[in-house]
Amino acid sequence: MPKVCAICGKGPLFGQTLSHSHKASKKKWKPNLQRVKAQTDKGVQHIWVCARCLRSGKVIKAV
Repeated sequence: MPKVCAICGKGPLFGQTLSHSHKASKKKWKPNLQRVKAQTDKGVQHIWVCARCLRSGKVIKAV
């Protein structure tokens, strides 16, 4: 599974989680990607799209 949105290019974010004692551990936040059958310039394809692009109507779903 790819880790970026095909429409907006949103990918994983990296950072640190801080505990109560202020001990840092590495963390990775992944985007909410959905596999959708969509109309593209190459025809109908299955692409990975983030939930925000789906919700905002940036993707034309194929039937």
